[in-house]
Amino acid sequence: MTRPSISFEFFPPRNLEGSFRLWDCVNTLAPLDPTFVSVTYGAGGTTRQLTHEAVGTIHKTSGLTVAAHLTCVDATRKETLAIAEGYASVGVTEIVALRGDPPKGSGGFKAHPQGFASSVDLIGALADMNRFTIRVGAYPEKHPDAANHQADIDHLKRKIEAGASSAITQFFFRPETYFRFRDACAAAGINAPIIPGILPIENWAGAKRFALACGTSVPAHLDHAFENATRDSTTDLLATAVATSLCDRLIMGGVEHLHFYTLNRPELTRDVCHALGITPKARLEKVA
Repeated sequence: MTRPSISFEFFPPRNLEGSFRLWDCVNTLAPLDPTFVSVTYGAGGTTRQLTHEAVGTIHKTSGLTVAAHLTCVDATRKETLAIAEGYASVGVTEIVALRGDPPKGSGGFKAHPQGFASSVDLIGALADMNRFTIRVGAYPEKHPDAANHQADIDHLKRKIEAGASSAITQFFFRPETYFRFRDACAAAGINAPIIPGILPIENWAGAKRFALACGTSVPAHLDHAFENATRDSTTDLLATAVATSLCDRLIMGGVEHLHFYTLNRPELTRDVCHALGITPKARLEKVA
């Protein structure tokens, strides 16, 4: 089996304990030689400053390529582009450009009066700066705000045409979900890489809540499997097997890059990578 390239998503710490967890996550996963790592924004831009600080620190101290999340939420165009300029000035030249989740209880996304109206507008402005590799989000299953699945594909095409070089999908549980989406994107004339997003399942109840919020369908068989694994205290083994099987089938279907949503808990992601043959030893061989 061909060994894929990989990347990881982290989220910024909210307190001292979270800081220790983030740096443990970075130190645990950095030896696996990711192509890049990304750092998220919270809903409504609530972790904006924490994201900036985490991006800067990881960039300076780890040697990793860091992609900073940047959203349209609760900021003017001038403020948002100043953030981008700040990243470029310290050598951070990859951005994951997103519309962003609205603040909880706000009733949906509302553009700032002096802000970007959509992710397409943000991507175009970043592309005009000519300083960034721009990645975007993609939904292999219908986005909760989209009229239908085709609307999602049409929107992704506009984002690629605006200047994005690749897309990272929301997580999914069935490989067929990704393959259908990839084929539909190709049929629509989208030729940029569509990177599958993988969520190793640390907590099944939490993963189901997350799936419900973002429109990801949940296979019934996983409900039964995790119920049995919880009873037998084998949830980590099951989670590793489920994620490894999903990745293996994606690789067999031609996927060359996997993006892992780590939730700042690195052990399960590391174990899945090891099961796929991605190990620190492999990184040393690459350097040699």
